[in-house]
Amino acid sequence: MPVTTMPPFRVLGLSPDTVDYVSAWDLQQQLHAEVVAGSSSGSVLFLEHTAVYTAGKRTEPQDLPDDGSPVVNVDRGGKLTWHGPGQLVCYPVVRLADPAAVKDYVWFLEEAIIRTLADHGLRGERVDGRSGVWILGGTDGDSQPRPDRKIAAVGLRVNHGVSMHGFALNCSNSLEPYEHIIACGISDAGSTTISAETGRTIAPADVLATVQEHFAELAPGHIAPVSQALPSETADGNATTKTLVEGTPQ
Repeated sequence: MPVTTMPPFRVLGLSPDTVDYVSAWDLQQQLHAEVVAGSSSGSVLFLEHTAVYTAGKRTEPQDLPDDGSPVVNVDRGGKLTWHGPGQLVCYPVVRLADPAAVKDYVWFLEEAIIRTLADHGLRGERVDGRSGVWILGGTDGDSQPRPDRKIAAVGLRVNHGVSMHGFALNCSNSLEPYEHIIACGISDAGSTTISAETGRTIAPADVLATVQEHFAELAPGHIAPVSQALPSETADGNATTKTLVEGTPQ
């Protein structure tokens, strides 16, 4: 009977052992090549990054940090975002169950986040025309209206039916870096974290197991099981297809 398990989870580093962005990107590219070649089923990487701004393919000059901070240009969809300590990043470098169903794959990533937020008493929502997961409106302690707040970003690159990049969930990170950019090119909304919304410190290590649980239970139908992720022939009809999905992580 063929093995049909999901590609493994790998935790690369959580605070204080944050991971350099370029090092993680190099690993993603190596894994991606192995999955495309049929020599690996891939991995689902979890980590916290050392602080960095990254720019997707749609980043424009006016999106860059206003304090002159350096930016890493990357091969995902979307615009500019920040990664750093206190933010849980997930990079599934995996073969999609259906390479044509990229929107369904994005839904799956968002749903894993939404269910994780629900476990912490928060209602995460999708917003038409905007990527990622949001906390909508509401009022502050003085009964003043609050803007919609982005709590998780999603940004992908799918090539040869294999995904790179993934999502970033704001847990306990500082929001100060977002003050120097228009995150994801959205000027009429804010950013938030699980800690800011719940009023208690909830770090990436505190949500990791829950994220992994929801990811695994939702993965069938979206991620090819290991028995399908190692094809006998590495070429396929979609071999030259490249899809950049709006959003940001990376």
